[in-house]
Amino acid sequence: MSTFETPTRRGSDFAALSRAITDAGLLDRRVGYYVAKIVLTLLAFAGCWVAFAFIGDSWWQLFTAAGLAFLFTQIAFIGHDAGHKQILRGKRANDVVGYAHAGLIGVSYGWWIGKHTRHHANPNHEDDDPDVQISVLAFTVGQGGAKRGFLRWMAKHQAFLFFPMLLLEGFDLHLSSVEAVRKREVKARALEAALLLGQLAAYLTAVFVVLSPGTGVVFVVVHQALWGLYMGCSFAPNHKGMPTLAAGHTLDFLRKQVLTSRNVRGGPVVDFALGGLNYQIEHHLFPSMPRPSLRRAQVIVREFCAGHGIDYAQCGWLASYGHVLRHLHAVGAPLRA
Repeated sequence: MSTFETPTRRGSDFAALSRAITDAGLLDRRVGYYVAKIVLTLLAFAGCWVAFAFIGDSWWQLFTAAGLAFLFTQIAFIGHDAGHKQILRGKRANDVVGYAHAGLIGVSYGWWIGKHTRHHANPNHEDDDPDVQISVLAFTVGQGGAKRGFLRWMAKHQAFLFFPMLLLEGFDLHLSSVEAVRKREVKARALEAALLLGQLAAYLTAVFVVLSPGTGVVFVVVHQALWGLYMGCSFAPNHKGMPTLAAGHTLDFLRKQVLTSRNVRGGPVVDFALGGLNYQIEHHLFPSMPRPSLRRAQVIVREFCAGHGIDYAQCGWLASYGHVLRHLHAVGAPLRA
């Protein structure tokens, strides 16, 4: 008999799961893992820029752009983990890591933390989750019906436009970060402004000192587009196409997090490529759990959910995009009628 087959009272379900996770030591810090991860990632990042300088003004630099897009996302994953206090014990120490990594890729750490915290508190909530309040997409029929003009046309065809739109995600992250700093929506405004300006100046100087203007512009477009695509493809499978919650729902914390999240099945390669975000259910239940502990936690959480009759969504990487696209297409159907 499973250790989780005896149902507990609904209000104490998460407490029982949390005790099992804690007793297994899965919330303990994994500092050694993160030191190695950060060092290797930063060495690869520096190496890519060395290769950029060595190659010089050549169209071969588009391969460097692809490499930097990959590394920008890997750096973003480390910033994500720091924001959830997965790396070190104290908030201040994690924030130092977070600000540093966000600064390397030109994103406001404070803006992202605020947005992401609201998402974790209310995943897939049509009113309170900023990740389902995107002007160019509709995640519910109501959102689609409320759109007008060009945005309504986009909602009609959003399943076909989804991946092309992800190519703009990198640019949007930069612009949203600048807007947040300009509007004083972040606490460490001076620090954030210095990091954003410093990154932009260093990035553009490196690109246009080494490359001719035409090649440089193409390099920037390709790099930022591929970074946005990779980022979007890493985050999109996690909740899109899962149930959307409305005001007044009665789900408790455990069910709210599990039922609105989807895991992506795979081995170490998928774990690495998606930065642990493929264990989205476990991550939402235990946001401060270090990334390397998520795989072991999945076994416990999945068994617990099975014993309590809680649907646990999991599928392959490509299948997850199928769910996303079918949902977007279905939401746009009334607009096409």
